Amino acid sequence: MSTPEPRSHAHGLADGGVAFGLQLPIQTLTRKLRDPWETSASVEDLVAVTTRAEQAGLDFVGVCDHVAVPDNDYAKNMTTTWYDTVTTLAFLAAHTTRIRLASTVFIAAYRHPLLTAKMWSTLDHLSGGRAILGIGAGHVEAEFDALAIDFAARGAVLDETLAAITGAFAEPYVSHDGERFQYADVGIGPPPPSGELTVWVAGGGPAALRRVGQYGHGFIPFLNAPDTYPAIVATINEWAERSGRSDTNFDIGIMPPWMYVGDAPDGIGPHQLSGSPERIAEELVSEWKLGANVFHLKLRARSLSEYLDQVDAFGQSVIPLVREGAQHHHVD
Repeated sequence: MSTPEPRSHAHGLADGGVAFGLQLPIQTLTRKLRDPWETSASVEDLVAVTTRAEQAGLDFVGVCDHVAVPDNDYAKNMTTTWYDTVTTLAFLAAHTTRIRLASTVFIAAYRHPLLTAKMWSTLDHLSGGRAILGIGAGHVEAEFDALAIDFAARGAVLDETLAAITGAFAEPYVSHDGERFQYADVGIGPPPPSGELTVWVAGGGPAALRRVGQYGHGFIPFLNAPDTYPAIVATINEWAERSGRSDTNFDIGIMPPWMYVGDAPDGIGPHQLSGSPERIAEELVSEWKLGANVFHLKLRARSLSEYLDQVDAFGQSVIPLVREGAQHHHVD
């Protein structure tokens, strides 16, 4: 099976190779994602993780988006701690210089498209073009109810939001005439440094792949198995062709298993991938060969210091091997 070839455009984070990022710890304490040390971690600890990720050569960090978590059975593992997405990324932007700042993911229906465009263009402007708007439809129905938003319409709102923010900075004043949102001759500067927002679309099904092809620069997966990636890439490229975007180089995200670089000691949380850097790199290169080029990492640790050591170990020992493996495969 051949590896899907990347395409070229100004917004591609992977840029014909591979890219790596962290869904940041601490900023969400949902029980299925956190390790025990995170519950007492500080703002300084969150900054330490972010700056260490930058120093270790990772390409982006990600922050989630929930506004009002309900007290019901569906959300029983979520807890109420979810840092505000744009506020947190803006704060971290001031502590970093290179690493990209992504939402993983921002819920379109919770804001008017003009507000979304304004928030993200400002973050992009302040950070020197480092913002990545990872955007999705959302899934917690009671949260939509609390915000007086129609849960059933969330996909349609996402479609219209993507349409509205596409080209939103092409002119000083723009208009939009949609089913849910209408406005005429309004300006929403400061514009992004590149002239448009970098957008990753999240989801696991056909609608998400269509949206990536039509509007996005990248894909954030949701429970997509590695062996489905050749079809994922083909579908995105097909929709890009239909939409006149056949020259777009898409950032195709994948979420490798929870990992620990090295022999996992007693007390480490649930994980499926550990061992030598060579063993971990081999797994990631195999996923790259299927079409993924952006890795959303999930690291296990028993303390902040161990987490920082894991970031270092991944950056120093695994990233070079993955890049070497991808380059070798291209040459072959």
